[in-house]
Amino acid sequence: MKHLTLAAAITLLASPLLAGQCPADIAAIDAALAAGTELSEEDLATVQELRDEGQAQHDAGDHGASVETLAEAKAMLGI
Repeated sequence: MKHLTLAAAITLLASPLLAGQCPADIAAIDAALAAGTELSEEDLATVQELRDEGQAQHDAGDHGASVETLAEAKAMLGI
């Protein structure tokens, strides 16, 4: 039972930390897109879709999913 309580506490404490990471990730993606990249038009469209999906997840309060989605976009951009 102690492990379950500890896991729940960690989850509750981690959520606000993830919430703060989302805007930083979005800003990094936006900056990389503005600076230009050698990605194909198809890959750029995918990055933009992932960025928009991550923003929507963040806005909906699903910060864990947002961080994962934005990480995919950042990986495609090499950041």
